[in-house]
Amino acid sequence: MAEKPAFQQHQYAFAAHIRDPDTHPAPAGIEDRRMAIYRSLFFNNVSQLLAKTFPVLQKILGADAWKKLMRDYFSRHQAHTPLFLEMPREFLKYLEEERGTVDGDPPFQLELAHYEWVELALTIDEREPDLSGVDRHGDLLAGRPVLTPLMWSLRYRFPVHRLGPEFQPQTPPDKPTLLLVHRNLSGRVSFMEINMVTARLLELLGDDAIACGRQALETIAREMSHPSPDAVIDGGREILQQLREREVVLGARPVATSVA
Repeated sequence: MAEKPAFQQHQYAFAAHIRDPDTHPAPAGIEDRRMAIYRSLFFNNVSQLLAKTFPVLQKILGADAWKKLMRDYFSRHQAHTPLFLEMPREFLKYLEEERGTVDGDPPFQLELAHYEWVELALTIDEREPDLSGVDRHGDLLAGRPVLTPLMWSLRYRFPVHRLGPEFQPQTPPDKPTLLLVHRNLSGRVSFMEINMVTARLLELLGDDAIACGRQALETIAREMSHPSPDAVIDGGREILQQLREREVVLGARPVATSVA
């Protein structure tokens, strides 16, 4: 492989030193006072940007541990985008694939980071719900409930929505935490804790094989072996209505009928 031109070698040396000054010396011929300015700007700008996306994680770790985490991230992770709004996803990728097990890291660190990142991901999502053919006040049992695409149904081992400096469980509870995160038509992102029935209902409504809301609830009643399927359907009707009020369910489309 041909050797890189001198100017590229200089650029690589400059970038390596900025990312990890303890390992890589500064390029020759540059005054350390000037390099210190670049080191500070790079570290502080990116660290502050990530702190805004992951404020709870930063508070839990504290200033020293957060700084060490940032240093490790800068020195090890090769980002694939220069876009500021994509940097938090790069940091999450580092936690998922590169960080590994490090003494002192909270056991919920990755889950908390993911939970905090989701808000940004939905905020910058450029998709808009398609309301064509959707009856906003349609029958959610007889019709096909339409879910917003700006919705994530999430499952965590730890209660990530409750974590903070005063609440840091070291072992996950017996039951997982189920959360629904969505962006409404006004652009507001909100979170709500849900139960297993609601999570399963959302999953079924995303399945094209389910023709209508009633069919989804009947499926849940069978899966539960519930002695009173009508009670499941009545409770499911209330859940669907609540989801419509939150604009998770945008309305209903009529069920297509076949012509003999």
